[in-house]
Amino acid sequence: MDYTHLITIESGKRSGQPCIRGLRMTVRDVLEYFAGGMSVEEILADFPDLTAEEIRACLAFAADRERRLWVVPAA
Repeated sequence: MDYTHLITIESGKRSGQPCIRGLRMTVRDVLEYFAGGMSVEEILADFPDLTAEEIRACLAFAADRERRLWVVPAA
């Protein structure tokens, strides 16, 4: 998924954390809602400015970041 048009990083907004299309909602916020047991439908109901595509973009962003941080342990 190309999330580059949905996830933005601005130094003056939320201390430069990745946010959803310039809003003050961060990728971490969305991931924490999932970790807390909220469903996509519950997140969308609580935050009507978000879309399901933006929530998927948060997951894709997190997966890409995790992929880049993967380190092979020393032998």
